[in-house]
Amino acid sequence: MEHTAVLWFRNDLRLHDNEALIEALSKTKYVLPVYVFDERVFLGKTRFGFEKTGKFRAKFIIEAVADLRENLRQRGSDLIIRIGKPEEIVFDLAKSIKSSWVFCNRERTQEEVEVQDKLEHNLWSIGQELRFSRGKMLYHTADLPFPVSQVPDIFSNFRKEIENIVDVRFPYDTPKTIGFPAFKENRGEVPTLRTFDKNEVDTLHIENERFIGGETRALLHLRKYIWDDQYVGNYKDTRNEMYGWNFSSKFSAWLSAGCISPKLIYHELKEYEKKVKKNDSTYWMFFELLWRDFFRLMGKKHGNKIFHKSGIRGINPGGDKDLVLFHSWASGNTGWPLIDANMRQLNQTGFMSNRGRQNVASFLIKDMNINWLLGAEYFESMLIDYDPCSNYCNWNYIAGIGCDPREDRYFNIISQSKKYDPHGEFIRYWIPELKNISNHFIHYPEEMTMDEQTKSGVIIGKNYPLSVIPQKNLV
Repeated sequence: MEHTAVLWFRNDLRLHDNEALIEALSKTKYVLPVYVFDERVFLGKTRFGFEKTGKFRAKFIIEAVADLRENLRQRGSDLIIRIGKPEEIVFDLAKSIKSSWVFCNRERTQEEVEVQDKLEHNLWSIGQELRFSRGKMLYHTADLPFPVSQVPDIFSNFRKEIENIVDVRFPYDTPKTIGFPAFKENRGEVPTLRTFDKNEVDTLHIENERFIGGETRALLHLRKYIWDDQYVGNYKDTRNEMYGWNFSSKFSAWLSAGCISPKLIYHELKEYEKKVKKNDSTYWMFFELLWRDFFRLMGKKHGNKIFHKSGIRGINPGGDKDLVLFHSWASGNTGWPLIDANMRQLNQTGFMSNRGRQNVASFLIKDMNINWLLGAEYFESMLIDYDPCSNYCNWNYIAGIGCDPREDRYFNIISQSKKYDPHGEFIRYWIPELKNISNHFIHYPEEMTMDEQTKSGVIIGKNYPLSVIPQKNLV
C-alpha cells in the first residue's frame, strides 16, 4: 500500500457509494479530498450568453460542498476547497504532497472530459496517474449486455435488454474513518453566492426552502419520501402534477450533484416493495432512474452530437433565433398561462416538473419556431438539477432529433393545461394577476370578452400579455 492519494471530488458530492473514495482508501493510507469550484463553470457563459451556472444551482452546490466538508471532518478528514481550474489546482496539490495517485469519478461530456484529460496529461509529467472510477449510473457499463457503441438508440429496446436481466450492484457503505495526511497549506473557505457575483436566493417559495444541497439532506429526503410519508407508493399518479412540493420525487437535484447514489435509491425502493407494497408507482420510480442511465449512455455513445442543432439523428429541425420572441418565453410572458406559470416557477426556484419541461420545450420549438438550443442553454443556466446528458437528450427528444421513435411529437398546450392543471391552481399561484379568472378561461384568458376581463380584474394586453401566438394560429 502506498502512502497518500488525492481524491478529486466532482459531481459526486457524497461519501456513501463513492467508488473513487473506496478505491483511494484501498490503495493508500492517507487521502487528501479536494473540491475545485471551476471558474469557467461558476463564472462562465454559454454560447448564447447565459450564465453557465445560475444562482439556484450554485447555491445548491455550495451547500453540498459545505456538507461534504462537515461529513469528512466527522471521519477525521477534511476537504481542501479552491476556486480556479481543476487541472492546475489538483495538479499543484498532487505535486506538493508528492501523492501516489489522483482518484476521481469519470465524467463523459466534452467540457468535463477536456478538464480531466488536461489533468491527466499534467500528472504524467511528474510520473503520477489519474485513476478513474464510475459513480453516476445505476448500472455499471461492465455489466451491460452490449458495449456502449451498441447501446440501442430507442429507450424501449434498451429497457427490454436491461430490466429483469442485469442486476443493480449494491452501493458501497460510507467509510467510518478516512486517514488525512499532514497538510500545512490553507484548506480554503466555502465560497458564497457573492463570490461568484450572484444574487441571493429568497425563501418565498417552498422549493427554495427545501432544496438544500448535500448528502445529509439527500438521505433525509430519501427516508421521508419512501418510508416516513410513503409518497413513492403513489408516484405514478403524482409525477405529472405541478402544484406543491409532493408531486414528483425531487431526487433529481441531489442526483445531479452526486449527493445521493441512484443505486441507493434503487435498493431502498426494493426494500419498500418487500416490506410495504410493489405496484406501478414503485416500478415507475425505477423506470425514471433507468432513463437517467439511458441518456448518459446516449451522451457517451454519440458524444457532442447531443449538443449540436441536428442532434443524434443529424436532422436539421429548423428554428429561428428571434431573441424578442425567445425572451417572452424565458420570462414567462407568452400570454399562454401554462407556459408562463412553468417558466416563472423556473425563474424563481430553478425547478420545473418533467411535464412542465416537455410542454415549454414543445411550445418553444413547435409553436414559436425557435432554435431549440436557446431553450436548452437557458435550462442549463437555470435548472437546479441540470445534468448535461439528461438536459440535452430531452431537448433532442422534443425537437425530433433524438432517440424518440415518434418523429413529430407535439404537445397541445390547451389540452395539457386542462389535463394537468384542471382547476388552474398551478397557474394562479405563479401568475397571481390571473387569480380571479374562472376555470373556464384560466387556460386561455384571451377568449374573455372585455366585460369578462373587467370583472376578473385583468385586462389582456395590459395586466397580462396578449398571446405571442394566438390559439387559432397553432398547429
